[in-house]
Amino acid sequence: MLIDRRDLDFQLQEVLGLAAMTCLPRFHGQEPGDYAAMLDSAYTLAQQHFLPHAATSDREEPLFEDGRVILPEVAAQSLGVLRDAGFFAVSFNESDGGLQLPRMLGQACSAIFASANVGYHAYAMLTAGAANLVLSFGTEQQKLLFGRRMASGEFFGTMCLSEPQAGSSLSDLRCEARLQPDGSYRLRGTKMWISGGEHDLARNIIHLVLARTPGAPAGIKGISLFIVPRIRVQPDGSLGERNDVHCTGVNHKMGWRGTVNTVLSFGEREDCEAWRVGEEGRGLAYMFKMMNEARIGVGVCAVSLGYAAYRHALAYAKERRQGRPLTQRDPSTPPVSILEHPDVRRMLLSQKAWVEGGLSLVLYCARLVDERANCTDEDGREAIEQLLEFLTPIAKSWPSEFCLEANKLAIQVLGGYGYTRDYPVERLYRDNRLNHIHEGTWGIQAQDLLIRKIAMDGGQTLRRVAGLIEDSITACAGEGDLEPLARQLGVTLKDVLHTAAALMQSIGAGAPERAMLCATPFLDAVGHLVVGWRWLEQARSAQAGLESGASSDRDFYLGKLAAARHFHANDLAALSGRLAAIRSLDVAALAIPDGGF
Repeated sequence: MLIDRRDLDFQLQEVLGLAAMTCLPRFHGQEPGDYAAMLDSAYTLAQQHFLPHAATSDREEPLFEDGRVILPEVAAQSLGVLRDAGFFAVSFNESDGGLQLPRMLGQACSAIFASANVGYHAYAMLTAGAANLVLSFGTEQQKLLFGRRMASGEFFGTMCLSEPQAGSSLSDLRCEARLQPDGSYRLRGTKMWISGGEHDLARNIIHLVLARTPGAPAGIKGISLFIVPRIRVQPDGSLGERNDVHCTGVNHKMGWRGTVNTVLSFGEREDCEAWRVGEEGRGLAYMFKMMNEARIGVGVCAVSLGYAAYRHALAYAKERRQGRPLTQRDPSTPPVSILEHPDVRRMLLSQKAWVEGGLSLVLYCARLVDERANCTDEDGREAIEQLLEFLTPIAKSWPSEFCLEANKLAIQVLGGYGYTRDYPVERLYRDNRLNHIHEGTWGIQAQDLLIRKIAMDGGQTLRRVAGLIEDSITACAGEGDLEPLARQLGVTLKDVLHTAAALMQSIGAGAPERAMLCATPFLDAVGHLVVGWRWLEQARSAQAGLESGASSDRDFYLGKLAAARHFHANDLAALSGRLAAIRSLDVAALAIPDGGF
């Protein structure tokens, strides 16, 4: 099952105002009907070409034979349909061959495809990120030979960061690139955990590789970024001979099995041609553009997989008949659907609150990208950028944790069937479990939020986020059913700000290790706060929908209000104890001797 279309339309149109994007300069000449048609097409293609192969791509893992990766034929067919329909190029500039549609719409389409078959969708997601990096920082020739061809889907792309001895610690990478007389480089080294690193799904694969030049400074300041095509590309755009880059192994993962994950060896014959992107020593800064987009993309995938599982659980609960109401003691009466049992309803409403809250968060981040692209004021654009950077680790990690919880509850709703392959919920859980590792672990996202996004700017951006939340709270004052939600959100906001101050004080006092023990729980707490804010905005729009008198949508809007109440009364209200525990700055994990574990 795919993400619910009515919910997607609600979030895009009624909450985030997608139709109003047509008034912005970047989207001049576009019509709301264009956006609806794009969504229609995405649902059709996902239903026909992605969803039917999701289970097959999970069972028939990529084969590695004689240095080649062999994928099911339907993988190339499905991605070919996606390419031909223009979905690789949804948000790229028209000057680069793109459709120049809003990023908000592009992420919505991405969510549709990810909910259908995340293993196949990942190739397109990675390629779009790689293309955007080259189009942002490459030379005109690099844009022509590589970037635009990735944007169209003719070439696919990867990001090559980790090495066997250096996973998340990129300052320890050893891959080396040596300058040649013609301005190219010869690159040598090994990269690990490279998704989409070898296949025959496209005419070429363009690897974006972090490496050092001889004599470069130690640490991240010595890292540069290089384009390494699998097949060399001639100056006239034609393809030449195979480059000296080879797949030496395939990693077999618990999920996303349709996306091949590889070990790549560069320069075994000392002839791996590479081209530097941008300035020497700024490779990690350039790569962060792709990584940040990929982090939000991971959040989109996490939402999509949790959402698909929720819809399967809901359908099963309506159909499965078992047991009787607690008030009915006559065993001769027929069993009821398990949807009538209170605990099943609780689990389903929790799933709904998490996946629809997560969807609202990632789509809001996409809207910020559109706002940034249309902002002509430098200070205003910088403010949007800071807000987006603040939300990025949250948009990556919160769905990866709590939409995974939705997957877990989906299995519980199905009972014993949930653990079997008779239903897809066990596969969806395995797929979603990977998202806490993709594009930086849970702890790395927590460190990014606490150290880089809060402590290093003195809490300035956090206060700006608090101001936006306070504006929503103020707008709901005296608004009937919305006021209790706003009141709870206000309590949580004060609690989070109080906790942030305690953590910043600990960091400023020279005890960052104590603060870092609490960074991951704090990341989750800030995520709850932000999702609670997005739920308040959804509730406002739902209340407006009810007041408009659209009777056909009455149950939909009431469902939104119920999910908002559930999230605020349960998830937000439960934060007070966790935030108090964070403020205690307990050091047991530091004090325990190594042998004590």
